[in-house]
Amino acid sequence: MRNHHTFTPVALAVGLACLGASPVMADGGHGKRDFGAMVEDLLHAQSERLFGVKKPLQNSADESDYVARELASADQRILLAKGLKAEFVTRSLGTSGDFIAFWPSADNYSHLIVCIEQGLAAEGRNAGVQRVDVATGAVETIVYGMDRCDGIRTTDWGTVLATEETTDGRAYEIIDPLNTTGHWIADRSSGDVRDAIDSLTPSQNIVQRQDLPTMAWEGLIVLPSGVVIGGDELRPGSYENDFGTRDTDGGAIFKFVPAVPRMDDGKISHLDDSPLAAGFTYAMQVSCNNGNQQFGQGCEIGNAAWVGVNALDARMDANRNGATGYYRPEDLEQDPLYHDAENPAAIRFCVANTGRESAYHFGEVLCGVDSDPLLADSDIRSVVVNRLVEGDTEFNSFDNLGFQPKTGNLSVIEDHQYGDVFSCLRDGDDRDIKTDGCVRIASVVDPAAEPTGFIFDASGETAYVVVQHGEQPAELLDFDSNPVNGRTDDLIKITGFKLKHNR
Repeated sequence: MRNHHTFTPVALAVGLACLGASPVMADGGHGKRDFGAMVEDLLHAQSERLFGVKKPLQNSADESDYVARELASADQRILLAKGLKAEFVTRSLGTSGDFIAFWPSADNYSHLIVCIEQGLAAEGRNAGVQRVDVATGAVETIVYGMDRCDGIRTTDWGTVLATEETTDGRAYEIIDPLNTTGHWIADRSSGDVRDAIDSLTPSQNIVQRQDLPTMAWEGLIVLPSGVVIGGDELRPGSYENDFGTRDTDGGAIFKFVPAVPRMDDGKISHLDDSPLAAGFTYAMQVSCNNGNQQFGQGCEIGNAAWVGVNALDARMDANRNGATGYYRPEDLEQDPLYHDAENPAAIRFCVANTGRESAYHFGEVLCGVDSDPLLADSDIRSVVVNRLVEGDTEFNSFDNLGFQPKTGNLSVIEDHQYGDVFSCLRDGDDRDIKTDGCVRIASVVDPAAEPTGFIFDASGETAYVVVQHGEQPAELLDFDSNPVNGRTDDLIKITGFKLKHNR
């Protein structure tokens, strides 16, 4: 979808003149400014129109901004662009809070459903999924005993899909999450879920979905049909029990296609009626050739097909069957503004590949357009994949993503000390197919923490973020929300985004 904020030569010249900058290319000195730097200045000067903030942050937070956690206000835990405001939703989220989903929906929600990325501990007494009352901040644990819960989504049929980021990560579907409290995964390998810790009674509200891929889940999307697309958080060359070599291709992008796609828009009353109950798993294989299969190293972008894999053995099957590997695929989000008038079924999804900053792989965001999400055929290349954002020395280690409704701007969240949140424009009418520019809108102050779970509600004016696994003062220990060790995270609400553009 095109927009109308591309910098034409005339607009650029006018904008630069307003900045007092002469649009002259740098010549190695002599007082002349670099043209690219002037474009960045123009993004900052027009930030309210382009990004909905009065003034972006010039720099990341650092030790000079530090305030002890027990003394800090919300806006001292995360620095924000001018015009934005922060407030605590709760300071008692179980530590390692990560991805967030709205319940019951992003346009009418009373609770946030949050993955708690704690490793399996204390006979499964670690928190897995928690609900947070937005009005009161009260935190309750829905299920214990997941191993590093990470990706989570609310479905159109009235359930929650929660997944694990570990080598043998599984997917769990939850119904009636406001009335499901303290359930327990007694055995992850078999999918045995009980209605309470040490109970002998099977849960009626939580089920492991064994036809979805077994992998280190991160971000995922769930379409109304029941199609699920998600990434495996694995770096290239990983040496694990699964592989006997350092020459593995990295994390694949997987798709689950339900055996019986959902055709109506009603809510279900029993988990047996979910489209996730049965289906087939595939991995994305990008080709460098339009007609014939030509895949492997160097073919990370291009036209792609979906090759079949065994769900339980998805990671190794993907590697064996020539699926494309990426550098730690993390969050994966659907573009809410993408629409193809000639093919209404088509969707666009974007995925963050974290890379490794110390190795000068600064990370990237790739986006794919799937022309037929219900199709999975290794002979039909139904997906086109290209890069939207590429990292640099200051903006890198991409982890979470968050599309802003109504503008389509993409928030990209860094995974490192003093991690930042950048807002990136859509691609405009210029020749390239990259974002038209990004600015810093937030930066976490706690040097031991990182920002994660960033998500906008349907208004596009309010966002939520977790300040994950940061400093832990005794005053903020809470053994109700985290029975393992009492450690907690801050869940913060950000308001003040102005939607003056793309209307």
